[in-house]
This record gives sequence, structure tokens and C-alpha cells, in this order.
Amino acid sequence: MKNTLFTGAAVAIITPFNEDNSINFECFGEIIENQIVNGTDAIVVCGTTGEASTMSDEEHIECIRFAVEKTAKRVPVIAGTGSNDTAYAIQLSQEAEKVGADGLLLVTPYYNKTTQRGLIAHFTAIADAVNIPIILYNIPGRTGMAIDISTAKTLAKHKNIVGIKEASGNISYTAKLIAECGDELDVYSGNDDMIVPVMSLGGKGVISVLSHVIPKETHMMVQYCLENNFAEATKLQLEYLELINNLFIEVNPIPVKEAMNIMGVNAGGCRMPLYPMSDENRAKLKASLEKHGLVK
Repeated sequence: MKNTLFTGAAVAIITPFNEDNSINFECFGEIIENQIVNGTDAIVVCGTTGEASTMSDEEHIECIRFAVEKTAKRVPVIAGTGSNDTAYAIQLSQEAEKVGADGLLLVTPYYNKTTQRGLIAHFTAIADAVNIPIILYNIPGRTGMAIDISTAKTLAKHKNIVGIKEASGNISYTAKLIAECGDELDVYSGNDDMIVPVMSLGGKGVISVLSHVIPKETHMMVQYCLENNFAEATKLQLEYLELINNLFIEVNPIPVKEAMNIMGVNAGGCRMPLYPMSDENRAKLKASLEKHGLVK
């Protein structure tokens, strides 16, 4: 049985930008601090929600370093270092380890993709090159590449591969994954609308977008599951379902950044090609935030 990197609710944290699209580190620090104070169990930096795909190498590493220093070991910092170029992913992963990341989040290769045998070789090469734990990231809707159950089971044999962020939206796949991999691979929900279903099958938590706007409640939803109080967890899941849906009404992280701006956090906009929300969708999002008393 491997050591668990984290249990609970991790935030897939945004990267706030200034008007000139540079990184707003002052706001970034405030967001990290607010998450920790409100019970968030881990910080996932430079993932999809953090717009890592538009960052330079220097920005990417500086964001990881900043998050490590700001958290000061209060919660784990997990760095997104995945790529569709294995050599580049190794380089980025080694740099993240050097600046103090507690773990890595590795998305499946996208665009060029690969075979399942190629996936095993790709993730194994990265895992062999570092000495910190790795969470795989299965999100075929974005990458066009899914991790087969047998592939996950094979990868789980590697000492450094300890978990998977499961964002396929397929609860049957999740059940089979947990049944096959057991204690060798911790499973985290990658979808905020499926926290309770995934945890009812034995998941260890969530890597969440919702945590940006309701960190305490997201943490408690997971905590109730861990305490086997699924009745209370389900109440929260259903209470915030409309808000969750509206946080994904357009491509993530467009809505969550807009939500934070509406709530008075200076999150800034997104880097292109991501584009500002339509007025219609912004109104729906604002109404959801108002419904829960989140607008100042």
C-alpha cells in the first residue's frame, strides 16, 4: 500500500492576471491563503484551470515556486507538469521537484496522443525521472486520449505513481478503476458534480474548481464522505449543483475567473484564445452566486 499524497478537497487553482496579462502574484498569494484558511486540503498549481498551456517555462516554474513558498508546507502543493512531449514533461517535472513541489499532476498526451503501450512508456519515463509522487490525469474530453483500466493498473505498479484525477464523467469507468487498482492507486474526482458518487465508490477526494468560490463547503462535502455521512454530503452536492453547472457554462476557467471577479477577487481575465463570457452566461453565473450569498 502506497502513501496517499492528500485526502480531501484540493483546489485546481487559477492563475490571476494583471491587465497586461502578467501574473498577479499578490492576488495569487491572497487566493492561496484564503483556500488554506477555509479548509482546502491541497493546492494544485499550473493545471488546466491555472492556464498552464499559455505560460512560458519561466512563468510555470515561478508559479510553482511561489505556491510552495506561500503554503509553507501547511498543505501539499501538486504541480501540473504534463505534456504531449515526454522529454519536455520530464524536464518540467524535474524543475518542479527542485523548487519544492510535493507531487505532480500529469495529463495524458494530447493532439499527437499515443497508444496504450505508449502511455505506459510515457508516464513510466517521467516517473523514473523524479522522486516525488505522481497523480495521473484522465480527461479524454480535452485530450482525446483515455487511460484504459488495464493501463492504469500497470502504471499503479510504479512506486511513484500514486493516484489518478478521473475526469471522464463515466461513473462505470470509475467503479472499475477502483475495483481493479485498489490501494495501489488513489482516485480523485475531477468533476465537481460527481464528488459524492466517486467518493461513495472509495475515492479519496476531489481536485476542484468549485473550491474557489465555496472552499469550506467543498471541503465539508468531502469530509462528510470520509466520515461515511453520505446523507449530509449529498445535501451539499445537490444544493450547489446549479452553481457547479454554471461554473462550467463556458470553457473552464472562463466562468470561475469571472465568478471570482464578481465576488470581488481581482482574478483578471484569461489569456487568449480563451475569451470573456457572454452577457447571457455571465448573468446566469451571477444569479447562482447571488442565490448562495456569494456576491458582496
